Amino acid sequence: MTKEQTRTRILDAAESLFFTEGIAATGVDRVASVAGVSVVTLYAHAGSKDGLLADVLQRRLDGWRAVWDEQVAAAPVPQERVLAVFDALVAFRARSSSAQWCSFLATASERPASSGGAEGEDRAGELVDADTAGLVGRLRELAAEVDPEQAEVIADTVLLLYNGALASLLRGVPQDPAERAAQAARAALGWQRPG
Repeated sequence: MTKEQTRTRILDAAESLFFTEGIAATGVDRVASVAGVSVVTLYAHAGSKDGLLADVLQRRLDGWRAVWDEQVAAAPVPQERVLAVFDALVAFRARSSSAQWCSFLATASERPASSGGAEGEDRAGELVDADTAGLVGRLRELAAEVDPEQAEVIADTVLLLYNGALASLLRGVPQDPAERAAQAARAALGWQRPG
């Protein structure tokens, strides 16, 4: 097995375990066992459990951004580019692990608030913040293409419904929360589906 294959197996195992069984509840020995590697090998790749979590989050953030880019590019009109975040959620979940909901919200819910330590000390926390900032910033950019004066209101409305869709994934109801959230956003913003 190559070094990259080993790393992928470790990240796959950690992602699955952290976001189905919980970060705090999952020890590195369990991740190593599921990945089929020794704990020493795991530490050689990640450095620590926090490093492993940060590596998993970075991979998910990169994957999420790529999927969202694809969905935005496929949207025919500015309003649908704003709502592409919901299509991206569906597409990302279809391609990713068995995580119940958003790995960034799961991480934020299991970890204490940032202690204000030196930059780089809490990579996982920094990635959670980067995910939030990226989500808000991108929604506002896309909303500005629709109506620059209402960009913040549009983005905040979509963000609220997006967060509700993520919470619904954890609860398991209603069915198809991303699609329903997109419908609710269209209704709240007075937008019609094109075509």
